[in-house]
Amino acid sequence: MPQGNPQGTVEQVSGWVFDIQRYSLHDGPSLRTNVFFKGCPLGCAWCCNPESRAIGPQMACFENRCFACGDCLALCPREALHLVDGRLRWDPLACDRCGRCGEVCPSQTMQWLGRRISAGEVLAEVLRDSAFYAEGGGVTLTGGEPLMQPEFAHAILRLARREVIHTALETCGHVPWAHFEQVLPDLDLVLYDLKHLDPERHRQGTGVGNALILDNARRLAKCGVAMVIRVSLIPGFNMDAENIRRTAQFALELGVDEVHLLPYHRLGRPKYQALGVSYPGEAIPLPQDEEVEAIAAIIRACGLRVILGG
Repeated sequence: MPQGNPQGTVEQVSGWVFDIQRYSLHDGPSLRTNVFFKGCPLGCAWCCNPESRAIGPQMACFENRCFACGDCLALCPREALHLVDGRLRWDPLACDRCGRCGEVCPSQTMQWLGRRISAGEVLAEVLRDSAFYAEGGGVTLTGGEPLMQPEFAHAILRLARREVIHTALETCGHVPWAHFEQVLPDLDLVLYDLKHLDPERHRQGTGVGNALILDNARRLAKCGVAMVIRVSLIPGFNMDAENIRRTAQFALELGVDEVHLLPYHRLGRPKYQALGVSYPGEAIPLPQDEEVEAIAAIIRACGLRVILGG
């Protein structure tokens, strides 16, 4: 484990997040406070959090929030903002992301997605919910990929452990093993995402192979940390019976007894629009209930517990 802390005390270690979601009933047992990290090594077309991909802030324009006050127009040095028929229009190609518009925008139409925050500040948010962490509730680090910022993730987990708060990590697994080693001493649960068991199909869907991901899952299993396998169900990519059976068998090999199924949805589409990028998941059909149930039946037949939604 790396020694020393160049940012001072553990409370002062800082990193990039794009949201802290309180009172969540997802991403871990009981009630959670979910900390969404920025930065992800994968490029999944179905990603519902496009603001998670880059580490650092990103300028976004939520046009439907604008009430056409016009305060931002004169401040834009690149003339990237215009009012058209009473609606704000943003040209992301012209914009130089100076941020002046966001400083004067009263409706948060123009805003930065992502902020740098210290581990101590994150813990303060987590502790606001601590009275409700009955029956295993706690904090979940998610994203994005939290282990792209391992020192920051570890600092939060250490502080939570000091307060006897349950800790969970959602990860895609595509990070150096040393990053897992750094956080394991202060981690109660790993929510491990598996996209596809075939390496080439995995590369086609995410931009990277799955060798590191599978190897890290095996190493985690040997460490004895509690683990749940999560599978995003993407029609045309990973919902075929062969891949589902292989995924279930891999979970059994790891000693895992619970699989979460996360059906694809399009709730992230407005965020792509706000970032000024095209939405890559438009052509992906939504899973049908009967398809999801058939997949759940295959996994249950392998002796695993299945939870829809997680």
